[in-house]
Amino acid sequence: MSAGTYTPRPGAAPLPRMIAAQTALETRMLLRNGEQLLLTVVIPTLLLVLFSAVDIVDTGSGASVDFLTPGILALAVMSTAFTGQAIATGFERRYGVLKRLGASPLPRWALMTAKTLAVLVTEVLQVVLLTVIAFALGWSPHGNPFAVLLLLVLGTAAFSGLGLLMAGTLKAEATLAAANLVFLLLLVGGGVIVPLDKFPDGVQSVLGLLPIAALSDGLRDVLQHGAAMPWGDLGILAVWAVLGLGAAARFFRWE
Repeated sequence: MSAGTYTPRPGAAPLPRMIAAQTALETRMLLRNGEQLLLTVVIPTLLLVLFSAVDIVDTGSGASVDFLTPGILALAVMSTAFTGQAIATGFERRYGVLKRLGASPLPRWALMTAKTLAVLVTEVLQVVLLTVIAFALGWSPHGNPFAVLLLLVLGTAAFSGLGLLMAGTLKAEATLAAANLVFLLLLVGGGVIVPLDKFPDGVQSVLGLLPIAALSDGLRDVLQHGAAMPWGDLGILAVWAVLGLGAAARFFRWE
């Protein structure tokens, strides 16, 4: 029989198709996990609605929702790119999932690319949901959409690097505890809900260098105050992104 249409053609699928398939799988896993949904959707939504409706924290002049929404958007990025990704990747590493995927035709860098794309897809859904709720609460945003996009992308890169570094160096149980602890600490001290000017001057200087504070303040400068481009906050996020992703690439252990 001559070679023809029915001749098998074994081999890996094209790389873009493999990345797309892995991205879809990673996204479904994120959205189906109840604990992840609590971190990425429920907690940010409840915080936005509660603190906008009830005058618990002094957010300064203007409507509370105008101050809170940029911070909650920053929290949503952190919850997905850092906390959620660190915990999920840490347990995948513990159970040998990463080791098996690393031996598949999908290159390791492509696997990490798929994880990052899944984070971005989840963040888009978060931003849309929180934006709709914020508008319903009376939010009045201003500023340059490109600056907002750049802040979100750099924030995602910074938190992804830190999350992967934690997941690739600590045990799964330690990652679970540390990621949740960091989430709570940055929620309180990162300018998300409580303005940084409520802290002592010396503490403000340190907190202002944190990625969550830079992302919150940058988004607030643009969306609340109409700033063109918050270069200082973008610079802080860029440094964290380079350090985090570089350290994750250097020290991440697959087993």
